[in-house]
Amino acid sequence: MYQALYRKYRPQTFDKVVGQEHITTTLIHQIESGKISHAYLFTGSRGTGKTSTAKIFAKAINCLNPKNGSPCGECAVCRALSQENNLDIVEIDAASNNRVDEVRDIREKVKFLPVSAKYKVYIIDEVHMLTESAFNALLKTLEEPPSHIVFILATTDVQKLPATIVSRCMRFDFHLLSDETLKKHLKHIFTLEKIEFDEDAVTQIVKSAQGSVRDMLSIADGIVAFSKGKIKSEDVSSLLGTTDYDNNLSIVKSISTKDIGQALLCVDKAEKNGKNMNVVAKDLTQCVRDLIVAKTCNDAESMLGFTHEVYEKYKALADEIDVAKLMQYMKIFSSMITELKFALSPKTLLESAIIDCTLEKKN
Repeated sequence: MYQALYRKYRPQTFDKVVGQEHITTTLIHQIESGKISHAYLFTGSRGTGKTSTAKIFAKAINCLNPKNGSPCGECAVCRALSQENNLDIVEIDAASNNRVDEVRDIREKVKFLPVSAKYKVYIIDEVHMLTESAFNALLKTLEEPPSHIVFILATTDVQKLPATIVSRCMRFDFHLLSDETLKKHLKHIFTLEKIEFDEDAVTQIVKSAQGSVRDMLSIADGIVAFSKGKIKSEDVSSLLGTTDYDNNLSIVKSISTKDIGQALLCVDKAEKNGKNMNVVAKDLTQCVRDLIVAKTCNDAESMLGFTHEVYEKYKALADEIDVAKLMQYMKIFSSMITELKFALSPKTLLESAIIDCTLEKKN
């Protein structure tokens, strides 16, 4: 049976966690020194490794022979904790178990010693979804937890957690990953899977993931299933509904030369190719932003993460357009993005924004 990439390549040791060295280094030091806290708070955007790190940590603090701070995966305890029916690592989804009764049940069960491990670990995912009464019940357990209990609270919205909960946890903030880090990771996986790919295709997948490892691998899974053989840029554009670089640049160039007809033809071409107009509008806004970066930043090529060939196209067009004009386009398109959610006809709104960009603004 085929196993999804994000599941197949889910890290099992700290050295496999991508881009969160500031967190894994600290956790490894705690494990090696034996100074384990009773409660941890993992915060950050989805797909950045919170739950995976929590699982690794839960095994590592119980492992009989940890290797470089990570679970060995071979000892009796590691094998026992790898079983789905093990009772010593308890995962709870707070989104569907958010009532006070569920937390009270935890309070009753924490009294019991672990079955095969030193610590019993509770991993509560999306903890911000707990009700107020459930938080109050959890707080009592966090204030005076038994010595054999470790809590790991994970959330994508730390602002919704009561300060009393946050103050009793050791907090770790998971960062969104850079395009360069994601690109390196995806290429490594494609190489292991013996999947051929174009550089531009990888760049598009990474940019669509917006810093999330899980989103990137989920998108890659879809592209692999869609593509026939080598993964190409056109495959990514077709599946994700994104517009290609050349069409975006053509629209901006037409705007700069006040060739409204050509710009509208490019929009029409995108629509006939099955592109969602909301996506086209957002891609065009991103294109203008990237042109501003290409024109104003010294290390623009590295920042944008394009292949050298694509970057040269952006740089060439950026050199032709005054930065004040690009800023004007950016303001108009940004306002359009805000209005898109209420638009009955996204295409008409996009065309109006394009025409507005060609009009001379008077101070």
